[in-house]
Order: sequence, then C-alpha cells, then structure tokens
Amino acid sequence: MRRRRMIMATTVITITTVITITTVITITTVITIITTMATTITTTSIATTIITTTITPMLMTTSEPGPADAGRGMKADEAAALYRLMTWLSPAFPVGAFSYSSGIEWAVEAGDITDAASLRDWLAAILGGGSGFCDAVFLAQAHRAASAQDEAGLREIAELAAAFVPSRERQLETSTQGRAFIEIARSAWACDGLDGMVAACGSSMVYPVAVGLVSAGHAVPLEPAMHAFLHAVVSNWISAGARLVPLGQTDSQRILASLEADVADTAKRALEASLDDLGSATFRADLASLRHETQYTRLFRS
Repeated sequence: MRRRRMIMATTVITITTVITITTVITITTVITIITTMATTITTTSIATTIITTTITPMLMTTSEPGPADAGRGMKADEAAALYRLMTWLSPAFPVGAFSYSSGIEWAVEAGDITDAASLRDWLAAILGGGSGFCDAVFLAQAHRAASAQDEAGLREIAELAAAFVPSRERQLETSTQGRAFIEIARSAWACDGLDGMVAACGSSMVYPVAVGLVSAGHAVPLEPAMHAFLHAVVSNWISAGARLVPLGQTDSQRILASLEADVADTAKRALEASLDDLGSATFRADLASLRHETQYTRLFRS
C-alpha cells in the first residue's frame, strides 16, 4: 500500500510538473505570439503612416498647378496684341528696313566697327544716347496722344519727330518706313479712328510715330509696343552689321543677347521721359549718317 501511494504521489507530481511546464510554455508562446503580432501591427502602422505621409503630398502637389502654371490662360485681347506686335515688327513686315544701316556702313568703312565687340559698343551707344532713345520717346508720346485722341498734340509730336534727324538719309530712312508701315496697317490691319489719327499728323509720318499711332489704335499697351519696337530696330542694325563686317549668325545672336539689358533700360527711360528730355550724344554716329551720303560704294540706302 505504501508503495502504491508513493507511485501515485510520484505520478501526481509528474503530471503536475508536466501541466505546469506545459502551461508555462503555452503562456510564453502566447505572449511571444501576441508580442510578435503587436510588433507587426506597429511596424505595419508605421509603414502605412510613412507611405501615407509620403504619397499624400505627392498627390496633392501633382494635382495642384505649379508656379509656372499660375498665369496660364492668355486673354483674347492680350493674344491679339502679341500677335499683331510680332507681325508688325517682324523682319518679314514689308517696310524695307533691310535697306538701311543708319550709318553703320560708313562706320565699317572708316574702321570704327571691325568685329562683334566694336559693333556691340556702337549699337549700345546709339541705342541709349542717340537715335534709339529719341525714337523711343517719340513712340511713347505718339501712343499717348493717339490714345487720348489729342490731334493737336499728335501733330506736334509728328512734326518734331520728322525734324529730329541729323541727315538727309536718316530722314529718308525713317519717313519711308513710317509711310510704308501706315499704308500696310491701313490695308491689312484697319481699325476705327486710324484714318483720323493719320490725317492729324499731316505729311509728317516717321517710323516711331507710325508704330505708336497704330499700336494705340489697336489698343496695344504702350510698354510691350515699346520693347518690341526697340528689339526690331536693334535686330535690323545687327543684321546690317553682320553683312558688312561680316559676322556669323552666332556672333549676331550674342550681340542681340548682350543688348537685352540696354534695350530694357532705354525703354524704361523713354517711358518716363517727356519731349523736353530729347537729345543725342552720339556725334560720331550722326557724322556717319552724313558721310554715308557721299560714300563711293554702298550696299545700303543710309
């Protein structure tokens, strides 16, 4: 009996030990599984958060217009103004600008202009302190007078502009281009009031006045008209110099690029100037236009 009791006790202890160990193992396993699941859930949540945080701004950025697109959508009147300026002041517009060099031909023969650098310096001078600035002032004044329908003021500006040239050839250059510009504008780009404004100018119609008058008649803003005009004038001077020096196309574009700030500065000063601010300080360029009248061999009319 005693032995049976001992066996039974041993069995109970063994069973209890097994149950205890099994229970401990089971609980440990459950805890491990729970911990693993919690870690997985946490990791997944973090990953989800990171992905969500990363993707959401990307989607928002993609759907919203960027700074470059902020001004997207040109108005009809702005598109019309741009189209007309690009047409009127294009080298293809038939005013005969390619026939004139504004005295550059004589400057090349005299040795004042020999390369791209000297041509650039010459053009910067006449742009900022010579005929470029004066013509820009006349354009601005004509545009304002025409916009205000000030016929008396427009006539005064046109007469002064026609007289404000240093030589016979420069007079031929600016008046021929001015009349051609008006005639083509009347034929292809007619607008209300244009004939009356042209009549107010009388026989004095020079190129910058014609551009200012027609731009005002078509309600083209003054500032872009001014920049387009000066760009066209400078481009024509460079074209003449390129043929006379001669220069390649790359050098020509480099000169045009280098004069960008000069054009902007001249336009700004001309927009702020009055007729009392007119004046030229480019005596050598004025002399070149006078000397060109008697130059023996010539490719250009001025």
